[in-house]
Amino acid sequence: MASADRNDLPLFPLSNVLFPGGVLRLRIFEPRYLDLVRECCRDGSGFGVCLIIEGHEVGAPAVPAAIGTIARITDFYTLERGLLGITAEGGERFRVERTRVRDNGLIRSEVSRWEAEASEPVPAEFGLLPVILDRLLGQMNLPARNEDRRCFDDASWVGFRLAEVLPLATDERQQMLETTDPLHRLTLLRDALPRFQRE
Repeated sequence: MASADRNDLPLFPLSNVLFPGGVLRLRIFEPRYLDLVRECCRDGSGFGVCLIIEGHEVGAPAVPAAIGTIARITDFYTLERGLLGITAEGGERFRVERTRVRDNGLIRSEVSRWEAEASEPVPAEFGLLPVILDRLLGQMNLPARNEDRRCFDDASWVGFRLAEVLPLATDERQQMLETTDPLHRLTLLRDALPRFQRE
């Protein structure tokens, strides 16, 4: 995957994977992440979300995966006990080139941003996947069910949304994020489906 450009991003390592077009809701309480939110709101910039490879979301800086997704804050609000809540949307994927840790524990990284996947129709051999996705989104009452129906014929969008809603292991979700061919991603998801069928 060719990189679009390089830039410096604050990182927010998480125990889950954010996909392009996905929605992320977070409770913010650690000072380092309050600083991150202030910076993003002030500059209109995004932050990087990476799966935690080693460590935890809270406490000492965690070791992030090499591939992550840029998140851009779309809303913020007050939660119980005065905690800050934010909603962010997943954008471009990126590769971490090098990291450094600030005094407050916030990880900053130089990243190479990936270009967005080109829109590609869902081939007939994967025709059942958009149907399954539509049904799951409806059952789970997720906002993606209201997207333009043309999205359900976009191989990249269908693959990322299925990777979000299927009960995949975390390392499998990371594999779906790192896959650069949308049709290969659909193949992996199709092959995984029998594990989730009810007997």
